[in-house]
Amino acid sequence: MKKVAALFLFLIAGTIPWVCAQEESLRLEYKRVSSVQLFLRVYYPPDLDTTRSYPVIIFFFGGGWYKGSYRQFLPHAAYFAGRGIVSVLADYRVDSLHHTSPFDAVRDAKSAIRFLRQQADRLHIDPQRIVAAGGSAGGHLAAAAGNIIGLEEANEDLSVSSRPNALVLFNPVFDNGPGGYGYKQFGNRYPEISPLHNIRPGAPPTIVFLGTRDALVPVATAQLYQQKMKEAGSRCDLHLYEGQEHGFFNHQNSRYYSETVQQADQFLTSLGYLR
Repeated sequence: MKKVAALFLFLIAGTIPWVCAQEESLRLEYKRVSSVQLFLRVYYPPDLDTTRSYPVIIFFFGGGWYKGSYRQFLPHAAYFAGRGIVSVLADYRVDSLHHTSPFDAVRDAKSAIRFLRQQADRLHIDPQRIVAAGGSAGGHLAAAAGNIIGLEEANEDLSVSSRPNALVLFNPVFDNGPGGYGYKQFGNRYPEISPLHNIRPGAPPTIVFLGTRDALVPVATAQLYQQKMKEAGSRCDLHLYEGQEHGFFNHQNSRYYSETVQQADQFLTSLGYLR
């Protein structure tokens, strides 16, 4: 494998380190649907040891399944690469570009996770320590991959699991049932795609970040998700941010970017994914 481009350490808001990485340290096509190519962008720790297998975190951008860019989570990916975990930014199909549905987006998210597991040796990652992360609709995709059985691409090797081992969710729209985000779009099909309605024993340990003034995801929904996770015997850490609205965690808001990244770091450290 080519030597990974050098990564440089900086400080954000005087408290939280992140790593300013070259735009594409490694760009891989993970899926092709007709003429559509979907890519992963991989960022490695600066002191990569190719004899080791590293945990990996894959980020899915937000945008209502309609639009968005992998660049949303570039600062997050760079930070975690600097902390010693392989970080990945994922493309997936969105309506504005590909005229596709959220069901297709979930299939893409699962394909991306399966690809990482299939390519674990080549990419120097641990297939049993894959973290799926995302914000808003991207958080939905991560949670759907972690909880939903089905919505797999039929032409893939389904003997390889598409399920992540842990979840980091930033204001995720994980209730798609009546009254939830996307219900008008899904209608009676919501049980197929709504993470809240598919929690079962063995659900991956999860951390959730949510502002108390989020207009798309009520606090009560996040609390119900946490309750269902606990009833299923799984860990779910919920962090509420008073007065914050949807998208408060993004890098442009240095205070809450720093605070949520620190909390995610502590969560992954508690799982043994970070030192």
